[in-house]
Amino acid sequence: MNRPVFEMALTALPEHIDELGHVNNAVWVQWIQTVAVAHWHSIADPAHDAAYFWVVVRHEIDYLRAAVAGDTVIGRTWVGDAPRGARFDRHMEFTGADGKICVRAKTQWAIIDKALGRPIRVPAEVIAPFLEPV
Repeated sequence: MNRPVFEMALTALPEHIDELGHVNNAVWVQWIQTVAVAHWHSIADPAHDAAYFWVVVRHEIDYLRAAVAGDTVIGRTWVGDAPRGARFDRHMEFTGADGKICVRAKTQWAIIDKALGRPIRVPAEVIAPFLEPV
């Protein structure tokens, strides 16, 4: 089943570059968060955004190709299967201008109820817009 895919362009700036001359691995992790949060804000009901926030509980990242200063990559993200309790998987790919994948990741996120200050089971109405087939 195809999930809605969110895309966002990111450009490697000089401050993103490490001593090896390419985007630092920690920057890719920051970009994963940036794209995921932008995806959430693009779809989430404002009431859900006010009531909940998400935290990463696990990253699995494959660094496949380097990006250098000035490169623009396209971050694509979509959610995996339906949530398990408080958690769900998010998939991420960053592709270069040539369309080849630079970084591929699977991250696990947990939902936190802001009022309770703790994880809760993901409400069906919160995740439904992210699961709808395209």
